[in-house]
Amino acid sequence: MSSTPIAAGATESPPRLLRTRDGAALVVANVIGVGIFTTPGIVARLVPDAAAFLALWLVGGAVALAGARAYAELAARLPRAGGEYLYLARAFGPLPGFLSGWTSFVAGFSGAIAAAAVGFAFYLGRLLPAVGDAEPLVVLALGPLAARVSPRTLTAVALIALVAVVHVLGVRPGRRVQLLLAGGCLLAIAVFVAGGFLAPAASVERLASHRGPVAPSAWLLALVPVLFTYSGWNAAVYVAEEMRDAARSVDRALFAGTGAVIAAYLSLVLLFLAALPPAELAGEVAVGDAAARVLFGRLGGALLVPAILLALASSVSAMMMAGPRVYWAMARDGVFPRAAGRLDRRRGTPRVAILAQAGWSALLVVTGTFEALLIYTGFAVVLFSGLAVLSLFVLRRRQPPAPLSAGRLAPAAFVAIAAAVLANALWTRPGPTAAGAAVIAAGLPLYAWLRRRR
Repeated sequence: MSSTPIAAGATESPPRLLRTRDGAALVVANVIGVGIFTTPGIVARLVPDAAAFLALWLVGGAVALAGARAYAELAARLPRAGGEYLYLARAFGPLPGFLSGWTSFVAGFSGAIAAAAVGFAFYLGRLLPAVGDAEPLVVLALGPLAARVSPRTLTAVALIALVAVVHVLGVRPGRRVQLLLAGGCLLAIAVFVAGGFLAPAASVERLASHRGPVAPSAWLLALVPVLFTYSGWNAAVYVAEEMRDAARSVDRALFAGTGAVIAAYLSLVLLFLAALPPAELAGEVAVGDAAARVLFGRLGGALLVPAILLALASSVSAMMMAGPRVYWAMARDGVFPRAAGRLDRRRGTPRVAILAQAGWSALLVVTGTFEALLIYTGFAVVLFSGLAVLSLFVLRRRQPPAPLSAGRLAPAAFVAIAAAVLANALWTRPGPTAAGAAVIAAGLPLYAWLRRRR
């Protein structure tokens, strides 16, 4: 394959090797991580009522489906790599698009990869204690930060490196590994849920646990971690340029993947409620472990470990595949370092973009900064996805009808819910929201420098 430069990047097109099932596997893997086994405790603390608690996960799934509907039309209109970056740049200009991609690199994808890799090392440590030890072997000063090298961080970095190598080697090995991990994750969850409901300790009566009215502000605030747990339902659009019959394939992948996630999440949440009432779930960090111990006894937590390990490894792989396609698209447009816009000549993968994301993720692991980044930029997931769906209305006015349409209701509802969640987060959590805005704004000097170079 040859490389033909445009602007500051390259126009080389990737091979179209991905199909609907690959996109669906990417969605499933990008969404399902350790969050579904931990977030319910945070949600139950804010909404200690079984019906209202369950309604949150139903609404979260409905919002994800509404977003998927809108993103399917966006992908049909712009069947190229880049996701939110591409849609915002085409609708609102290069700066909003750049800030979306910058946040994805600094925190959105890389921070989530780091968190999933550290979680993988922690849970692997339950089976092999030596690799999960958090005691530092070496502490190095990196300016204002400190790099703490421990068996746990080494295991996390090794996972990141291994997954990066798989995806650098080519699209085919990457998609095969992704299908295997995503399928294994869903199978493990299905076995856990089926076994849990058959356990004598499971009680359907707990599903009717009622604690009285829930304040609307608390319910909206609880919706933020729920939506964050569902984030990743849009993963298939990042590889739209590499999918056969992109318009149809992305549409089907988004709905199949999101539907599988909703089914898995509702099954798990119902199982958690059958094991523990919301009052006992409230504040519980390891909800999956607590429910497993109730259902299966002292060794119950160990039975859940394989499912969590598969989910975390699958999530790292999915984000390592999706994220670099954003930076590659940005580099082609001249708003990211030029090297990230080139494809490997033999394998058709954005090798530099993959290695850059892996390197930054590894740095976040050893410095431990990923936790703060994810806390501060959690609202950005809702912000940029809401803006991306809003961009659909702009593109509709500028472009002819697309091969498929999301209608008006689903996109409008998604934008309205995103706006309500953001307004509530700004009102109730102004500190972290302001810190997240500062992280986003930190990309402005880089943008100015890249534009001057271009």
